[in-house]
Amino acid sequence: MNILIVLTSHDKLGDTGQKTGFWLEELAAPYYAFKQAGAKLTLTSPLGGQPPLDPKSNETMFQTDDTHRFEADNEATQALAATLKLADVKIADYDAVFYPGGHGPLWDLAEDKNSINLIETAIGGNKPVALVCHAPGILKHVKNADGQPLVKGKAVTGFSNSEEAAVELTKIVPFLVEDMLIANGASYSKVGDWESHVVTDGLLITGQNPGSSADTAKALITALKG
Repeated sequence: MNILIVLTSHDKLGDTGQKTGFWLEELAAPYYAFKQAGAKLTLTSPLGGQPPLDPKSNETMFQTDDTHRFEADNEATQALAATLKLADVKIADYDAVFYPGGHGPLWDLAEDKNSINLIETAIGGNKPVALVCHAPGILKHVKNADGQPLVKGKAVTGFSNSEEAAVELTKIVPFLVEDMLIANGASYSKVGDWESHVVTDGLLITGQNPGSSADTAKALITALKG
């Protein structure tokens, strides 16, 4: 069971002068869920090397047992520091793809042709793709074989408008994940802010927010074992 984890390389939070990147819990919790299931993990990002960590995700209030474990795990931190360059990755080498969120992906991975092709090829090759929190925004330009949006007619979730409003970034992000998914024809659902919510529709698995990270990973494992 080989799982590819795709991280953002984008570190600028719009024009705010603040930093962004990937959200630590959304990598750490799935990382250990996958490890526990016996999966072999490979990390990649558009630029390769060390992806930027959203500094907010490492503040005390957002730290978890998994984030502490990850930061103390030499094997994990070394893998993170040496992510493969996305352009060099071949989906044929993997059984599934997982995308952690954070705001960074809305700027780079949502527009990245290598990422778009990776997802399209994975789905076309009957391989599951899971995305959590802001990562479902990466599906913005992903198409089915018929040229229609991949999410059209599919049940999905992702970071909600109310959650974006709660973190006061509604006017900063390039687009709102909930609005984009609905505009692309998805059947979008959500639960209360910060509650775990995972939706599986065929090969596509989506999680609403950071608290959904572990459950999204478990859904991907279930899909692989099924």
